[in-house]
Amino acid sequence: MEAKHRAVQLSVHPSRGLVDEKFVITVQNAPPGVRLTVHAFHRCEDGHGWESFAHYVSDTGGAIDVSRDASLGGTYSGVEQMGLMWSLRPVPGSEPGLRLRKKNVETPMEFTISVHGGYLTEGFMDRVALASHAVERWYMAPGVRRIPVTKDQLSATLFLPSGPGPFPGILDLWGGGGQLLEYRAALLASHGFASLALDYLTPKIVQETDKIVNESYIENAFGVLQQHPQVLADRVAMLGLSFGCSITLKMAAYSDVVKPTCAVCINGCHVQDVNRKQEEIIAFFRQHKDKIQVNEKNQRIMKTMLLPITADPAFKVDMGRVRCPLLLVVGEDDQNWPASESARDMKEMMERAGNSHLLTILSYPDAGHLIEPPYSPHSRASYFRSVTAIRTVTTLWGGECVAHAVAQQDSWKKMLSFLHQHLYAAD
Repeated sequence: MEAKHRAVQLSVHPSRGLVDEKFVITVQNAPPGVRLTVHAFHRCEDGHGWESFAHYVSDTGGAIDVSRDASLGGTYSGVEQMGLMWSLRPVPGSEPGLRLRKKNVETPMEFTISVHGGYLTEGFMDRVALASHAVERWYMAPGVRRIPVTKDQLSATLFLPSGPGPFPGILDLWGGGGQLLEYRAALLASHGFASLALDYLTPKIVQETDKIVNESYIENAFGVLQQHPQVLADRVAMLGLSFGCSITLKMAAYSDVVKPTCAVCINGCHVQDVNRKQEEIIAFFRQHKDKIQVNEKNQRIMKTMLLPITADPAFKVDMGRVRCPLLLVVGEDDQNWPASESARDMKEMMERAGNSHLLTILSYPDAGHLIEPPYSPHSRASYFRSVTAIRTVTTLWGGECVAHAVAQQDSWKKMLSFLHQHLYAAD
């Protein structure tokens, strides 16, 4: 048996690709009908280890095809071609509250895929694999250009697709944690969109003045993107997640400068007092942080703070003012923002105003708040520090692993289709 195991071969094709591309893992030359464990390991930029594994039985020819064969146990089960990616979790003994996010998009995420004899659940690093294969996963496709932007005191990065352009543009806004996060914008550029990743909560101007940036900051960023010589000025969208949705909806409804061709909102809501400056809204959230509930694991359930506010018309964007196609992506188990409740209310508001034909809602049962690009590992809860908090806490995001993975794959495909329809096929 041991001699036969030495001949085991493992292949991963393609071994280098974008993070939203599928690969095929196959094992060959194993003895027929034996138990094998396929394992994935990744060491992220902060030094933490992440792994996943699945149990298989080789067929009569001594082969396993992960895209065809069912996992009988491990971090996922069933036929899941990309299960080793979306079921990644911190290695045993890791500190709690970790979340896997790429910081330097100019380098790949590197994985080691390996195959082991028997059904293993731990101790992979202490064992010699029967075979292994290195894999690279990229957010930036070949030819995509990364350009830091500091004009008008912006904290932003522009990603331009390969080729001469001009390209449709997307202003990319993350949520209440602030910081300049580039990986989604880099991946959007890899799909043909000039994408501007914007930090609108913690840029240098905020650090120097101790104030939250106002709407003119967002308008400046939109203008910088719109006026770039390789961007189609009349085809610029906005994309927001969480608090970024509130900003996106407010600008689309009330700004005289920001007129997006279309907008995508992922797990956010229309809570945004249009009569107050941004820093006043943040101050309001800080004043009401005592309404955040905590579960038995001491995880914060933030949407409990916002639910009472959603009943107050003074804290709602008038969705009747939205004049561009709008895609809402909703995780029905979102524990961070009242996304489901807000989506229903937005739909009713737009129906009353006669512009509901502009609205498309993608709603996913048992999906949580952090709906990311496909095959990203699910984080039901993680350490998080928002600009409204004075310390880092464990926040409950919600979602069940398998259902969340399905939501990420389906929503990304449909989001790209929505953006192509309204930005590329706008003639």
